[in-house]
Amino acid sequence: MDDIVNEPTIAYEKRRYTVQEYLEMEKASQEKHEYFEGEIFPLHRPDVTSMSGTGINHNEIFTNLFLKIGDSLKGQPCRPFGSDMRMNIPQNTLFTYPDISIYCNEIKHMEEDEDTVLLPTVIIEILSPATEEYDRGLKFKLYRDIPSLKEYIMIDSTEISVEAFHINENQNWELKEYKNIDESFHFFSLGFNIMLKDIYQHVRFAGKT
Repeated sequence: MDDIVNEPTIAYEKRRYTVQEYLEMEKASQEKHEYFEGEIFPLHRPDVTSMSGTGINHNEIFTNLFLKIGDSLKGQPCRPFGSDMRMNIPQNTLFTYPDISIYCNEIKHMEEDEDTVLLPTVIIEILSPATEEYDRGLKFKLYRDIPSLKEYIMIDSTEISVEAFHINENQNWELKEYKNIDESFHFFSLGFNIMLKDIYQHVRFAGKT
């Protein structure tokens, strides 16, 4: 087990793992990993402790947005969580750690693991060059298997851009895009707006002052 934790990339190629094995490995590991159909993958995120522009922007956006969401949800039966909250989608086996997830009413935990939650209402991912393709493609496809999910929002950390998907009245996913710093975007399932200038406060993009 120690070898698996210390050298994940090499060890994970040897065989497929059960959910229980994955959960035990996550408890012993200092790094987060995703699980999908028996395979385990390192969770790629910008290094928010480094001085790289992407990492700092990711951290700034997360802090700005999380505080705004928390203030807006006061008095509501919904609670936001950061990327330390592990989520599972039983419909397709995915275990992952969204940047921000919002759970309304009673929070449901996985029977096998109290540290893993189910059925979010809103998921927000902060895009970086390393995760953008995955977050827009396969990950969103897997997220759409969540029966409780009402909104999926992607926020770019390299430019001003918010892509907000929500379930419309026809039960289809509808996209609204925002690229103007003076715009605000609406959480359809939660009933409030957030200004882009508040999300991008203190954020600096490469080549711009």
